Amino acid sequence: MKTTLLHIKNMVCPRCIDAVRNLLEQAGYRPTDVTLGQAQLDQSTPADPVSVAPMLREAGFDVIMGRADQLTEQIKSALVEYLEHLRTARMPLTTSAFLTDRFAATYSHLSKVFSRTANLTIEKYLIRLKIERVKEMLSYNEMTLSEIAEQMRYSSGQHLSNQFRQVTGRSVSEFRRDLMPRRLSLDQLA
Repeated sequence: MKTTLLHIKNMVCPRCIDAVRNLLEQAGYRPTDVTLGQAQLDQSTPADPVSVAPMLREAGFDVIMGRADQLTEQIKSALVEYLEHLRTARMPLTTSAFLTDRFAATYSHLSKVFSRTANLTIEKYLIRLKIERVKEMLSYNEMTLSEIAEQMRYSSGQHLSNQFRQVTGRSVSEFRRDLMPRRLSLDQLA
């Protein structure tokens, strides 16, 4: 099956976009647009996802074949964007409103597909994503816990602290004392 659109798993940042673009170009394909989770190829260089998969897998990516898996990866990418929306929007949308606007589908449908393919609810994935962002902010040691909680839209520093311990098994203080704190890459969250 030849295609001009590849759905790619584990693309979580701008460096991933550059890496996938470079891999495809080195393999002789002409990507016209590469975004988080997708690579659009020039019509003259369609690719068989099965033949492209080993090259991408070697670099830590993977081609997604099924529609449910594709949607799940798109939701994950959208949730990364949602974190930025949360941080910067004056009146941020709820997670469900953000996703239903993005995908023009009911939240119930999105939630069912995500839970089935990721073995994790959207809410739990978002919490893990937020905690990884909090770890990043804590490691910079530039903000207080209350400032981080406010920026990440937690109701209080205590709420953030409780959720941090629940997800990581460690307190914020223990994390800060650690000289080499362990963070997870986004593809390890689900």
